[in-house]
Amino acid sequence: MNIMGNLQQVGRALMLPMTVLPAAALFLSLSQLPWSAIGLPFFNGYLATASDALFSFLPYLFALGVASGMSNNAGAAVMAALAGMFIYTGITGSYSDIPIRPTVLIGVLIGLFAGFCYGKLKELRLPEWLHFFGGPRSVPIVVSGVSVLFSILMIGIAPLIQNGLEHLGEIVASAGGFGVFLFGFVLRILVVFGLHHLVSHVFWFQVGGYETASGVTVYGDLPRFFAGDPTAGAFMAGLYPTMMFALPAIAFAIIHEAREDLKPKIKKTFFSAALASFLTGVTEPVEFAFLFVAPYLFIVHAVLSGLVMWITYELGILHGFSFSAGAIDYVINAHLSTRGWLLIPIGIVLGVLYYVMFRWAIRRFRIPTPGREEGSQLDEWAGDIPYRAPLIMQAIGGKENIVQMEACITRLRLRLNNDKLLDINALRNLGAAGVIKLGSGNVQVVFGTYSELIREEMVKVMKRDLTQVSFCSPMQGRMIPLEEVPDPIFAGKLVGQGVAFMPERGELVSPVKGVVVHVYPTMHALGIRTQEGLDVLLHIGIDTSQLKGKGFHAFVKEGDEVKPGQLLVKFDLNKVRQDCKSLATPMVISNPDAVRSWSYGPFKAVKKGQASVMSVVLNKRENGEDSR
Repeated sequence: MNIMGNLQQVGRALMLPMTVLPAAALFLSLSQLPWSAIGLPFFNGYLATASDALFSFLPYLFALGVASGMSNNAGAAVMAALAGMFIYTGITGSYSDIPIRPTVLIGVLIGLFAGFCYGKLKELRLPEWLHFFGGPRSVPIVVSGVSVLFSILMIGIAPLIQNGLEHLGEIVASAGGFGVFLFGFVLRILVVFGLHHLVSHVFWFQVGGYETASGVTVYGDLPRFFAGDPTAGAFMAGLYPTMMFALPAIAFAIIHEAREDLKPKIKKTFFSAALASFLTGVTEPVEFAFLFVAPYLFIVHAVLSGLVMWITYELGILHGFSFSAGAIDYVINAHLSTRGWLLIPIGIVLGVLYYVMFRWAIRRFRIPTPGREEGSQLDEWAGDIPYRAPLIMQAIGGKENIVQMEACITRLRLRLNNDKLLDINALRNLGAAGVIKLGSGNVQVVFGTYSELIREEMVKVMKRDLTQVSFCSPMQGRMIPLEEVPDPIFAGKLVGQGVAFMPERGELVSPVKGVVVHVYPTMHALGIRTQEGLDVLLHIGIDTSQLKGKGFHAFVKEGDEVKPGQLLVKFDLNKVRQDCKSLATPMVISNPDAVRSWSYGPFKAVKKGQASVMSVVLNKRENGEDSR
């Protein structure tokens, strides 16, 4: 794995423990309510203690979360990280002349090492008499031993590290507003690569120290904010106007610049994306809608984000969040903020600026944002994920191409054997807002907040031993449901189940790998039998047999082996359009009894040979048994 691949895995691992922070912030806010007025006087203490406990054990949570993320949820790595944290806390707490408490940085380091050891030692082979301690069982042993040495080392260098972190905080503070601007700018740029958690983690959990009333020192802008540090929150406050107002404004600009025929669908999709950004601070679905078609606008967006952070810094605004800078966190943590109310008017002004700027840019430079071209890069997912998972897997290159698959909040993080097998256009048609190749097989596919659900469904598909056949598009044009074919035999599925296409070019290619079993004398239709035993009928147009082969030329004959994308027939598109009932070209399975289930891609524009238009699961399992 290359450096970018390692970094994206670390970035994803850092997100897992952060999911517990909203609970801590919520408990802290609820503890301020007058519980005694409703006869629950002890609830204030219970909730405050729950919040303090989560923040106190944050290093342990990061150790476990990072180890889990780096090892693909391996229990041995998680156990090793926990053992390492116990050892570190025990040794440094007992033998140090100065109080040393585990920090988030220590948790991350031990978690990273546990995950690294698991990757290197999980297949360790020892002599038979010693092999009980081989493989994954060796990981806790090695991590524990290294943790002892690491703890002893830390006793000697902890004072230097503590002073270094505090000094780093002073350096950052001395940079003033420019330092905050630079942080905001870099943060937005790194969103493109999914590495923004690396830089945010440093400022939110490491830079700057604050000693609480109980004598405990906490580090980082986020823990200091919730611990009551009156100077904390500068590296979080300026994100609220961007996420609550600027990104939703972009979404509305995209909606209003969409074509009238596509506007209803775009409105529904991007209103949801705008709401997600406003409420939760999840911005990728909106940002990736214009990132690839107008990268220069993304640079402008990153600069403006940094400038807003600079402005909030100069105005003395301090605010924080436990998850992200959305309205939910804004309201919950408002009582801890300093001049936090100013973020609302700043956000409104910024939102208007973004809306006007993006509408002007989209129209002036004819930017093909979703809705200004056929189809949308974002689509409806609720209830549809189980049906699209097989198609997404096909577009990724099949389960054999997947080495590792994880998901963070907004994207699938994949390591593939061959990233050249990716069908990026198919992934976008299946709902991906963007696809990012990081090299050496490391790929990110941005699906928004449904990414984890997509991963779960894909894992289910990978674990099944069912036989699955995937279909490419047999022609360039528009994919339509079989029911829309103007022929009662095909529309009534009397010939078989499947889909149809409205061609834009006079070429028919093979949708599957198989053998040509029949070519009609008039060459307007042919049959292919796949190696799994499916009989596929391709019928060019409706009532085209009356042309008696005029305008058709077959490039294959019965008995020929074909592969997906191979040219089968060329035909005169204009002649078929003028002399026949319809151009609709059905692709049906003529032995549907062999099929257990069907999955279809979105009924929209497709290219010749495009993957992931239809997938079927057969009744026969891979081992030859019947699955019914």
